[in-house]
Amino acid sequence: MTSVVLCTLDELAATRSKEFCVETGEWPLRGFIVRSGDAITAYVNRCPHAGHPLNMRPDQFLTEDGSLILCNSHGALFEVTTGVCVAGPCPGRRLQPLPIRIAHNRVMLDGDAKELARAYG
Repeated sequence: MTSVVLCTLDELAATRSKEFCVETGEWPLRGFIVRSGDAITAYVNRCPHAGHPLNMRPDQFLTEDGSLILCNSHGALFEVTTGVCVAGPCPGRRLQPLPIRIAHNRVMLDGDAKELARAYG
């Protein structure tokens, strides 16, 4: 299994969310990591409503209070730990989670980056 370092926990502490791009070519894997308390999750950066990226500015995925993930295109709101849409145009649908693990103060993509890029890119 191949792992890719996405960021350090220190980087994530400063912003509470961080976007990343793994692999190159026509279909790279574009995702983001969010932290809420001790919970750290990663998702594909694509709204289930219209397929748009969720953020308009780098690393900006959370509502101002940090309690929900915000799609800046249509205002959909998603739970941080589950990715379930709780308000907006796609209630009940969810963000595509990505497998991660924490090792040596780093957030790692836990899987083959090329396979994940093909599946979700």
